[in-house]
Formats: sequence, structure tokens, C-alpha cells
Amino acid sequence: MTKQAPTASLRDLPKLDALLSSTPFAPLVDRLGRSLIIEEARAMLEVLRNDMREGGHVFQSELSEAALAGQIERRIAALTDPVQCRVINATGVILHTSLGRAPLSEAAVKAAVAEATGYSCLELDRSTGKRSDRDKLVNGLIERITGAEAATVVNNNAAATMIILNTLAEGKEVVCSRAHMVEIGGSYRMPDVMRKAACKLVEIGTTNKTKAADYEEAITDETTMLLKVHTSNYAIVGFTHETALEELVEIGRRRNVPVVYDLGAGSIIELKKYGITSEPSVPELVRTGADLVCFSGDKLFGGPQAGIIVGRKDLVDRIKKNAYFRMMRCDKMTLALLEHTLKLYLDPENVLQTVPTLRAISRDAEEIKRKARSIATRLKKRGVEAELQDSTSQIGGGSTPGEELPTTVLVIRKLGGSPDAAAKRLRMNTPSVFCRIENDALVFDPRTLLDGQDTELVDAIAAAKN
Repeated sequence: MTKQAPTASLRDLPKLDALLSSTPFAPLVDRLGRSLIIEEARAMLEVLRNDMREGGHVFQSELSEAALAGQIERRIAALTDPVQCRVINATGVILHTSLGRAPLSEAAVKAAVAEATGYSCLELDRSTGKRSDRDKLVNGLIERITGAEAATVVNNNAAATMIILNTLAEGKEVVCSRAHMVEIGGSYRMPDVMRKAACKLVEIGTTNKTKAADYEEAITDETTMLLKVHTSNYAIVGFTHETALEELVEIGRRRNVPVVYDLGAGSIIELKKYGITSEPSVPELVRTGADLVCFSGDKLFGGPQAGIIVGRKDLVDRIKKNAYFRMMRCDKMTLALLEHTLKLYLDPENVLQTVPTLRAISRDAEEIKRKARSIATRLKKRGVEAELQDSTSQIGGGSTPGEELPTTVLVIRKLGGSPDAAAKRLRMNTPSVFCRIENDALVFDPRTLLDGQDTELVDAIAAAKN
């Protein structure tokens, strides 16, 4: 018969001072500081005391100095270990919203960190020594690469849409197609945004068809904007008609009503050559004559989270005078990352390689197949069988619905236990690995691997083998 471990009583609980002066606690105090150890030790002893009072079983072996030191170390690790961690994205979704969307350029990050670790000329003109506008850090570059007359930046594209609506149309009418009453993540709905911006929505057309005449007929003396919203996270197909931006611009100029395009994702380069046909570029829209265009910095642009507004100078100036502008402005780190990402676009021949999002989109299918074959070969040497299959990658981030990129994936059917259990082991690894589960197998897409992650992925998969 197995001897039962002795149960502890309240009198067996050690004193705090005795624990702190014990040998097992000494390295914890040296490494983590006395104040934190005292705080966590008190909390731990209180938990044990309450458990005993409520009839819970606490064994004497759990109250040894070494055991309690181990508990304290685990408590502090849970408190101090990073919630965010480095991730290997093998899902094949390039702009994975849950994984932080666009990975930043290494060059841009290095330059931004170098500036952010010290003081910076955030709002100071070096030539005059006087206070300046922080927009000057980036607006010239934005104007250069988009061809716009003026530009400004807020902290995300939802904020850009909100401040444009409030500035141009507070208390007035905004004409917008029913097909553009979009909802994106977090129940962000365009009609709700208009109400919060104190605008009056004039909804025109039908779900599948809105004609130029619908816009024309809706304009009244109270109309201050014709709004076009890019349907970046869904597509309407079949018996459809959408009024071209050129038609709206013609109507707007003739009726003296600004035309605003909420683009959302916001690519600077033309993506049609890579099979993405539904995504207009920002320079293209500027050339068309839209009065304002707003787009995201952390999607197809490949930079930090930001809302970039380009267009007519008089309208941009009005936006910057809005009381909301200060609430929505970007901090020095965002502006530094944006500035150095923008500078990468000054070299159009190399930007596809220097901006990770563009590199993933433009990767050749044969290059991906070679990478997949190489990973499979290395996995086999580590005792993991992976087969290659033709598949597709997605842009993601609420953009380019229905459009996919050809790829070659690695399919692993046996990694110990169920696919869900194996996927969890991969996620809990360091770095954390995310893949897809399809047809009761783990699927890894090399398209979304960053440079140098092939070896890490092989090591992580081999380590997850059970």
C-alpha cells in the first residue's frame, strides 16, 4: 500500500523573512529584485493560506523552500514573459490581421530604432531652430511617390475616414452607394462611422448596381461629399454595375462637390502583373482626379499602422485644423517607420525586395516550389515526412477578395497526436509557428516565410514531433 504524503497545516506555512533569507531564494532575489520577490511571495502564501482554510489539501512537500522558490519563479515568468512573441507565419496569408499584418522592412526598423532611442526632431525645424509640423517628416515623401498635391497622416485608416467625413461633411449630406456600406473587423460599419462623424448618409443605388445618374440625382444644396469605398473584403459578382471613379470626378467637378475614395488597403505599385486585378494603386487614383484618397500604412503599403490621406491641399489643410487631428496624430516611432518605408519606394527597381509584403506577393511560383522542396528534404533527414502539393496563397488583411496567388505547400499528416495538438505545440514553440489545418493535415506555405526562416521552421517542426 502506497504511503500517503503528509498534509500541511497553517502552522507549517513558512515566514516570509525565512524564505527570503533561504538558499533557494537568494538567486531569485539577486536576479529579479527583492521588491518583486516579496510581492509575489506574499501573494503565493496568501493563496496557500486560503486553500487550507477552505479545506484544500496542501502537502508538506509543497512548502519546502526549494518548492516555493520554484513556484515563485513560475509566477514571475507568467508575469514577465512576453505576450507578443516572434512568429513564423506559414499560413500563406500575407497580411494576416491576427499576426500583425505587414512585417516591416528590416532597414526601416533599424533606422527608426536608431532615431527613437534618443531625442529626435519630431516637431523642430533644424534650419530655423523653431517649432515645426511633424507632418514634414513624411508628407513630402508621400506626395512624391503618390503624385498628390498634399498629404497628411493619422493613426489608422479608420481614423482617416472619420476625420475626412467630420471635416468636410459635419451636419451635411454624404452620398454613398448601398454597395459601399461595408463592415470590416470589429463591427466597424460605414453607416455607424458617418453617424459618429455627424454626417447625414444619403444611400443610393442597389446592392449590385449603382449608376452615375444615381449620384447626380442625389446631390442637393446640402451635399458636401461623394464617397466611394473600395469593397476590399468582399466582392459582388454577376449582374452588377459600379460607377467608375472617373465618372464621379466629372460629376463632382461639375457640381462643385468633393469626391473622396476610401481605398483601405492602399498599394503604391501596380499589382496586376502579379495576378491581383481588383486593387487600384494610389498613384492611379490620384491621377484620376479624386479630391481625397485615404489608405492604410500597414497593409499593401507594407509599413506601420497609419492612415494616409492624400489629395487637394485646401482639403488636407482643413483636415489638419480639425480638433480631432491631435487625437489621431502619429507618434515619433510610427512616423520614423513610415518615413523610412517611404524612402524604400524611391527605388522602384528594388522596392519589391526591400518591402517584405511586396516580396511575398511578387515571389515566383517556381521559387516557392524550390523552397518547399528544400524544406521537405531537410525535414525528411529529421524524421518528418512532408509531401508537396499545389495550392494558393491569399493577400489577406481585408483586401483582394476572391483573388489568390499560386503556391506550393508542404503537407504533414503525422507529427504525433491529432493535427490540432501538433499545431498547438508549434504555436507554443519559440518562435511560435502558425500553419493551416486542412483535410486532417498540417499545411505550411513557404510564400509567407521571411528571409532566413527556413531553417527555423525545420527546427520547430522537428521539435514538435511527438
